[in-house]
Amino acid sequence: MNPDDRITQHFARSQQALSATLPALKAKIADTATAMAETLAAGGKLLICGNGGSAADSLHLSSELLNKFVLERAPLAAIALNSDVSALTSIANDFAFEYVFSKQIEALGKENDMLLVFTTSGNSANISRAIQAANQLDMRVIALTGKTGGGAARLLQENAIELRVPNDETARIQEVHGLIIHCLCDLIDQQLFGETR
Repeated sequence: MNPDDRITQHFARSQQALSATLPALKAKIADTATAMAETLAAGGKLLICGNGGSAADSLHLSSELLNKFVLERAPLAAIALNSDVSALTSIANDFAFEYVFSKQIEALGKENDMLLVFTTSGNSANISRAIQAANQLDMRVIALTGKTGGGAARLLQENAIELRVPNDETARIQEVHGLIIHCLCDLIDQQLFGETR
């Protein structure tokens, strides 16, 4: 297949993934934004984590909230747990990589905070440990997943929200997660600060 055809195929698959996700998750995305806005308005913070490309999604979301999305407004309390290299490497070295997020949640998390996890498969041990740590602290969990939701989906408690992209391709799931991030940021700004445009 030549490069032009491959590029066209990528765009087509991405469009298909987006089109399938809209009816499946539109209401849940709105519910998630409301839950996040309520957490922030009540003085809670968002702890966010993921691995690989999902780590980049965590950083993306936290930076949009801490700085701004579109609207010039006050910073919002969001921490990407995968951003502290010293914490990550010391925990991984002294214990195991599966604890790199859970130990931070145990130290930083409170009952009125929220955990957001990004995972395309749902099967990363450190994401499962993070969810378990949040559950122990009675933190609400939001899981952005794909495929079957994996082990992460099975750990979610009744008040959790799972945004599962109905697709099996990691790249497509991550592309949809990126758009969901922008939807969440826009809706949070609207709810906390009024119309954004």
